Amino acid sequence: MSIAKQTLPRADGDFYRISTIVSEEDQALLHRVRTFMEAEVTPIINHYWTREEFPHQLIPGLTALGIMGTSYHGYGCPGKSGLLDGMLMIELAWGGRSIATFRGVHSGLAMGSIYLCGSEEQKQQWLPAMARLEKIGAFGLTEPEVGSGASGGLTTTARREGDTWILSGQKKWIGNATFSDVTVIWARDVADKQVKGFLVEKGTPGFKPEKMKDKIALRVVQNALITLEDCRVPETSRLQNANSFRDTAAVLRMTRAGVAWEAVGCAQGAYELALTYAQEREQFGRPIGRFQLVQDILVRMLGNITASQCLVMRLSQMQDAGMMNDEHASLAKAFCTVRMRETVGYARELLAGNGILLDHHVGRFVADAEAIYSYEGTREMNTLIVGRAITGFSAFV
Repeated sequence: MSIAKQTLPRADGDFYRISTIVSEEDQALLHRVRTFMEAEVTPIINHYWTREEFPHQLIPGLTALGIMGTSYHGYGCPGKSGLLDGMLMIELAWGGRSIATFRGVHSGLAMGSIYLCGSEEQKQQWLPAMARLEKIGAFGLTEPEVGSGASGGLTTTARREGDTWILSGQKKWIGNATFSDVTVIWARDVADKQVKGFLVEKGTPGFKPEKMKDKIALRVVQNALITLEDCRVPETSRLQNANSFRDTAAVLRMTRAGVAWEAVGCAQGAYELALTYAQEREQFGRPIGRFQLVQDILVRMLGNITASQCLVMRLSQMQDAGMMNDEHASLAKAFCTVRMRETVGYARELLAGNGILLDHHVGRFVADAEAIYSYEGTREMNTLIVGRAITGFSAFV
């Protein structure tokens, strides 16, 4: 290897050193997560991605990192900042978007539903075990015919008979649900027409999850089509503080911020792969990183990432200060996923034909980005949320 190559700068997408804003202790945790992703996830993830399987052997390692329920206080959770929680999503998405999404569903959506909407008894029952990954959670909101219109069009029903609720309907795209121990099911109460949440445990009669196959993105995530047929759960399994879709939206507001961070991590991982490739790949007798058009692509990528990092950093600061509203999370999710999509496309372009080979990983980033772009609210829906806030007019149909 030439001296020039030995002294080349390390590929690092954190150009403005955003990660140094948190404490040295938290920076050390971020480093441990990056090390875990490099050592344990990157070498095996293509195998599981290709086969649409989840690497359950990674769960003890994830448990040891102590990164579930990061921003929740009490109940065995770390009680850290939303800013750190977001930065952790970058590190996870850098190495494996499916692993980041697994955590987002379990820690954000499922644990978050219990943390924000559960009774004290429900929190004590579930959150400590979920923080230790002894119990895995899933979140059932989206339906086969109802995605963006969940607030007003949810068709899964809940009917009360004494101290029992009977759930009927279907849910689709429910991550982790093929192996989760508990799934939060959102259903419309036939009595008052309000959306309520229910904790449905694995093996409950009438609860049937079926694995969805042949996805082109996040193939490691185990999404399920759930059929609820006269599924009976006790009143004690109803989330006691979830009384309308407004409460559901509070969970989504929090996790939408996490998806914006995940998008940044996806873009950053693709950029670092592309930069390393540009430093090593030679054509016409020189590394391609010496060509002007290649440097232009890399700087465009870095600009997208840095702008997105600064946006989500401020978003999480607002979240920690209790200032974040729906429109703030929606702007970040919409902007960062668009910039992510562009950035991973640039990475594939830079690698040319090698960009579509899983051996170089970038093709997996391109595919996974398509799912991140759409879930937790499409760009169009998030745009209308922001548009309503800035104009005072609702353009929702």
